[in-house]
Amino acid sequence: MRSVINILFALFFIFALFSCKEKQRTSADFTSEFGFTPGIEGPAVNANGELFAVNFAREGTIGKVNKAGEAEVFISLPEGSIGNGIRFDLQGNMFIADYLGHKVYRIKKDSKIPEVWAKDSTMNQPNDLAIGSGGIIYLSDPNWAENTGKLWMVNPEREIVLLEEGMGTTNGVEVSPDGKTLYVNESVQRVVWKYDIQENGKLSNKTKFISFSDFGLDGMRCDMDGNLYLTRYDKGTVAIISPEGKILEEVILKGKKPSNIAFGGEKGLDCFVTMADRGCFETFEALSPGSYYSKIHY
Repeated sequence: MRSVINILFALFFIFALFSCKEKQRTSADFTSEFGFTPGIEGPAVNANGELFAVNFAREGTIGKVNKAGEAEVFISLPEGSIGNGIRFDLQGNMFIADYLGHKVYRIKKDSKIPEVWAKDSTMNQPNDLAIGSGGIIYLSDPNWAENTGKLWMVNPEREIVLLEEGMGTTNGVEVSPDGKTLYVNESVQRVVWKYDIQENGKLSNKTKFISFSDFGLDGMRCDMDGNLYLTRYDKGTVAIISPEGKILEEVILKGKKPSNIAFGGEKGLDCFVTMADRGCFETFEALSPGSYYSKIHY
């Protein structure tokens, strides 16, 4: 009898092991390797399903990728500017964080002309963008040399408001699906913070959401269920974190330096990850459609 029980236990263990392996999400290549520079960042998808990222072929460009994974130069930014984060608002306008020129550009829908939307010489290196209710832009601003950072808000009147300074190296920034919570991570310190968003767009009630003991943090985006997809720089994974701060899964990528992530595809279930060490996009299927992607595809 004992031998039968041992055999059944062994079979159950093998079945469970293979079941876990089957559920493990991994990525596949979406674009050709090294088509983008190591500065590939800021993936964003517009209402037409077109995918964009900075620094295709050379620094200072915005690249556009079609559904077949073929990329081309969309525009070149003005001299002295290099883009980082990209986001689209509900009207289809593109916003680009220019880390070299300390500004945010806007490119109107159906245009290719970048106009300065906001600028402040006291910014360090404007990095990532998130758009909240009413078109408010939240902007991370790290100082990599000193491992510090700031957090800014740009309201629809184009006024720049410093929300917080003296932070760690602020990098990824994202708004929750209900528009009530802002997530901000500090790459070097390996911490993700969350804030309550007030009616005027300002922040309160800062609390620690999750922290890590190793590897860096970079871009992050939410799905419709409020799960946060966080790129783990140098680890080569994307951690999927529940609204309660629990790691649900960790997606294994082919490269080791994921810089940011965006949702796209026909159903908003395709995650597109920019890979700094491979100069390309990798892709995998999400748990549920992207939060902001679903808003611009109403």
